[in-house]
Amino acid sequence: MTPATQMGSVLTAFGDRIETVLDSLLPASGSAERLYQAMRYALFGGGKYLRPYIVDASADIFEVPQVASLRTGAAVEMIHAYSLVHDDLPAMDDDDLRRGRATCHRAFDEATAILAGDALLTLAFQTLAAPETHSDASVRADLVASLADSAGGRGMVGGQMIDLESEHVQVGAAAIRDIMRLKTGALLTFSAMAGAILGQADARARESLRNFGSDLGLAFQMKDDLLDVEGDEESLGKRVAKDAEAGKATLVSLLGVEGARREARRMSDAALAHLDCFGTRADRLRAVADFVLARDH
Repeated sequence: MTPATQMGSVLTAFGDRIETVLDSLLPASGSAERLYQAMRYALFGGGKYLRPYIVDASADIFEVPQVASLRTGAAVEMIHAYSLVHDDLPAMDDDDLRRGRATCHRAFDEATAILAGDALLTLAFQTLAAPETHSDASVRADLVASLADSAGGRGMVGGQMIDLESEHVQVGAAAIRDIMRLKTGALLTFSAMAGAILGQADARARESLRNFGSDLGLAFQMKDDLLDVEGDEESLGKRVAKDAEAGKATLVSLLGVEGARREARRMSDAALAHLDCFGTRADRLRAVADFVLARDH
């Protein structure tokens, strides 16, 4: 069994657990029923749940109760889902297809999609702030502050802004890496570090997981860029060749396919090196790094 197939099976089994938690946190209906329908459409859209899995795997290193890691992972997935809803809007990437089906603004409408994204964003922080996530209020505050930093202007959102400003502009490899570390890497970095926060681990452990997540984010985005060039719409469930069409510079366009593939492997190896201090306790995270490069969608 290949690493991609093996991890795919693991993620499928994990997906059942995280979806149970997500379902409990997001009711099927409310006073604004169409809003809840759109939120659930975005959240239960057939994703791999890789980020919640990373939260759970990192928390496992410190023997954190799974109720805490699953709730934290659910919050991360809400942030990820909201970001995809907003990225797909006509004002941004203008996509009609996501995960093999209509994007949220096509299935509903643009205003509903914007509000659904807003509501998922706020529900994520509400989830982290609840005592059910962790009994220690200082841990909950640390989670909220760290996720806000990763998802906001100094992280994911800031990366998206810089990415938009870089369209049809000549940028170098260093600038592209900076965009990747923010736009994709920041949320993966929080996911990896969240286990250490939940486990109240020392600064060295947090830093190791932060660096793992950051380097993994680069490898993940480079693989995404390679799939945009080499993949097909049917297997990916989304439009391909978007980067060239939008005039976006990527490491694939700068280094070529083989050069980008080597760079992705280098960053994956760098990510793995940060896990040495945890021994076999980090094997689940090591499997994630292998999967990131082996996946075909």
